[in-house]
Amino acid sequence: MNAPRSTLDPKTDAASLIAAGRRAIEIEGRALAALVPRLDAAFARACTLCLACTGRVIVTGMGKSGIVCRKIAATLASTGTPAFFLHPAEAVHGDLGVIHAADVVIALSHSGETPEVLRVIEAIKRIGATLVALTGHARSTLGQTADVVLDTHVDEEACPLNLAPTASTTAALALGDALAMTLLVRRGFREEDFAHLHPRGSLGKGLMRAHALMHGGDAMPRVAPDTRVREVLVEMSGKKLGMTTVVDGDGRLAGIITDGDLRRQLASPEPMLDRTARDIMTTGPVTIGPLTLAVEALKILEERRISSLVVVDDGRAVGVLHLHDLWRTELF
Repeated sequence: MNAPRSTLDPKTDAASLIAAGRRAIEIEGRALAALVPRLDAAFARACTLCLACTGRVIVTGMGKSGIVCRKIAATLASTGTPAFFLHPAEAVHGDLGVIHAADVVIALSHSGETPEVLRVIEAIKRIGATLVALTGHARSTLGQTADVVLDTHVDEEACPLNLAPTASTTAALALGDALAMTLLVRRGFREEDFAHLHPRGSLGKGLMRAHALMHGGDAMPRVAPDTRVREVLVEMSGKKLGMTTVVDGDGRLAGIITDGDLRRQLASPEPMLDRTARDIMTTGPVTIGPLTLAVEALKILEERRISSLVVVDDGRAVGVLHLHDLWRTELF
């Protein structure tokens, strides 16, 4: 059936449109505020079950609730809790094999009577997995079957017809976020953990450490202090970073030589190619440690107006971090 055509005049009815939008947000805001006093022993029990889970946290729901479940599962997985979404209709057509007794299943149904979800619940109880219900009706079939019930009841939907899931799905999503963030805190999840799980996201890139981006090992340009400038040029050309470290026999950093150092030496009356690295190197270069964050390294490069940083660990040069390495992480 075609949707009814609007008879509103946008020029004269802007106020009513704005009022309708504000009403929806206000209703959802009240639904969220009502959740706060409901976080009680049941919520703590749900968190404890997830923390003690030796399997995975499986989130399941149908329709709009299923979409919310996908977000909850994704948030859990990205913050240190192994989790995934299981479509209830597909579960009863062969995917039930992913559920094991060691798992915690979070089932979302506002009515608590969604047929597809209830069919999965029957199998979950046979398998022996733990069941946490997110429902607006604690006395529903889902609520009475679950090991723990988290109340997502709302007084009204933001839908003027009180039919389309709006405030109820917002409340369920917020409760899922509350669960995920509580688990994050209790697990001691850190910035570096986030970076490991988000290596290509903008936040994860900024939290990457220097050792993950630097040119280390054979890729790091290095020469000894007594290396002739002719060989220095060969090393710099081969490694293509526009510089080289100067290290002693123990790998300790003595200085660096950059393209700028070489250009300045061209003005010297002494034959440059016969000189050594020690004669032309810059001592006391700017260095960072292997655990320096990429965003911190970028700030140093910008403030000093240089293109490379030597990564030093206990006085020994272990790598070179170039500005281009940070460009490749798309930090800009």
